[in-house]
Amino acid sequence: MKYYAVASTSELDETGQLHIELNGEEILLCRDGNDYFAISYYCSHESFTLEGGSITNRCITCPYHGAEFSLETGEALAPPAWQDLRTYPTAIEKNIISIGFAD
Repeated sequence: MKYYAVASTSELDETGQLHIELNGEEILLCRDGNDYFAISYYCSHESFTLEGGSITNRCITCPYHGAEFSLETGEALAPPAWQDLRTYPTAIEKNIISIGFAD
């Protein structure tokens, strides 16, 4: 697994979310408190974006239909989505967020 520097922590200060693209994958970086997560950008229910969804207790809620996903595991926790999402490991060093991506 290779880690790629993708953003500074300050880029998530205002909304707690940042859309990025890495190796052809669209990813949503999320902050919950002092923790940072990377999850697939699109909801598995109808492929709407998760960006703008509320984040609480290490979960994100789709802003369109209310599906809920674990930011840690990608597990679908509430309908209408039942398919889990891909998550990516994150690392923070000197306020730079890196995402682990299998080559």
